[in-house]
Amino acid sequence: MTSAGSLRERLTIERPVRAADDAGGARTTWTALATVWAEVVSLGGVETALGERREARTSHRVTMRFRDDVTAEMRLVWRGRSLDIRGMRDPDGKRRWLAINAEEGAA
Repeated sequence: MTSAGSLRERLTIERPVRAADDAGGARTTWTALATVWAEVVSLGGVETALGERREARTSHRVTMRFRDDVTAEMRLVWRGRSLDIRGMRDPDGKRRWLAINAEEGAA
């Protein structure tokens, strides 16, 4: 189980902001919701072929103090790397910790 002392990494929770563009479509930008302390553990990666190119993705488990305002459409920015949220859970059901499965894609 996570302890407060293991929250040694600073990361930013970002939420998407969609705005109409001049061509009738929409453009997504990101704005910071909060900067928090977290534990980030790399779970390994996988490389897949997409046509003529290869794409590498690395999975991470991120644990932070519980927040009820984080959604799967948001992303985390850690050490300048964007992590897409793939799933979240309250591991012990006591609203103390938020465990997030996140995936970092190749830029």
